Amino acid sequence: QVQLVESGGGLVQTGGSQRLSCAASGRTFSTYAMGWFRQAPGKEREFVAAISRSGVITYYADSVKGRFTISRDNAKNTVYLQMNNLKPEDTAVYYCAAAQVPWSSIRTTQSMYDYWGQGTQVTVSS
Repeated sequence: QVQLVESGGGLVQTGGSQRLSCAASGRTFSTYAMGWFRQAPGKEREFVAAISRSGVITYYADSVKGRFTISRDNAKNTVYLQMNNLKPEDTAVYYCAAAQVPWSSIRTTQSMYDYWGQGTQVTVSS
């Protein structure tokens, strides 16, 4: 069982930056691929970024590529999402998720994730 707690959300102006953190419980964090998803009002939850167990492999949605960076610190059981050049369309509740995977791989599909955090609101003002 893994519990995930996101933090770092809030209000930011267009063009600004914000870093989200997701702290995981348990001693097996390094065996999980991690991902960030988001859900805007009235829309379905969508994939944002993913990172492999070791952090070597990352993958991004086209909408955030070049602006967002996912990283992880296995010693701190934490995954991060650095968001730069934020746009109003980035406004959403952001969720982190964990997927238990056997090898160094990533997951981009929601159904392949085993555990989810409660989400943190990010609001980008225009």
